[in-house]
Amino acid sequence: MLQLSETPTYSINCNGRLIQLDTPKIMGILNLTPDSFSDGGKFNEEKTALQHAEKLLKEGAEIIDVGPQSTRPKAEFLSSGEEIRRIGNRISRIKREFPEALISLDTFYAETVRFGFNEGIDMINDISGGQYDQEMFDTVAATGLPYILMHINSSYETMHDKIRFEDITVEVNRYFSQKISELLQKGVKDIILDPGFGFGKTVEDQMKMIDEIQYLGFERFPLLIGISRKSFIYKPLGKSPLDINEETQKLHLRVLEQGAKILRVHDVAHTKETLVQFLQKNKKC
Repeated sequence: MLQLSETPTYSINCNGRLIQLDTPKIMGILNLTPDSFSDGGKFNEEKTALQHAEKLLKEGAEIIDVGPQSTRPKAEFLSSGEEIRRIGNRISRIKREFPEALISLDTFYAETVRFGFNEGIDMINDISGGQYDQEMFDTVAATGLPYILMHINSSYETMHDKIRFEDITVEVNRYFSQKISELLQKGVKDIILDPGFGFGKTVEDQMKMIDEIQYLGFERFPLLIGISRKSFIYKPLGKSPLDINEETQKLHLRVLEQGAKILRVHDVAHTKETLVQFLQKNKKC
């Protein structure tokens, strides 16, 4: 495993704010959806969305990932227009109420990105790697915002189809290499890599990725890990998504020890405890 002293240093430019990732960050999830698999309908009203954003920040999140569309298996497919309707003024309200917060927008639509940019988002979280909207990479370049590039199958319809790869680490790195080249050619400077836990991968391949996080991404770009409430953890255990916090935090600690820089989570408070534990162990707190 990488030792903290050996871990590369990274920074990203979020709307003119230079964010150092020497200390890993927590990204709290804010779903503006009625059908997300574990918290659908809880935060899709403006008041509850703002209250949850405040809770995430108080518990230790520095980034809030706003998601207007569920990408769970068999979720309703929404247009960009419906995403924008769901977002409404929630991003601008969060920015006004909590100006210190960094806002990530979870969408695979360029039109939604353009709307979010005007509302004040700080980064773009695109699960599709630019594959579901041909305008995405050009739009990202035009905004100048950091872009989260996730490994996923090539179409919306097949995003959850389980594929058995000969070597998942080699496959993910091959995909990253191609997409990074495209992004750099278009002038996108700040790229964050997400291996895509929960999307089109077997349980075995996802556990292999956990073991080989340090080999993903070529150490050129920071890694975001999103394993919160994912089925590859809870299904083999016969548990529910809400009943695997202990197991999830153990995995969070493992990926932090291998150099992960952003953890995308539902449970910020317990993840903060894990992060503090990691930092204390490595004498950074």
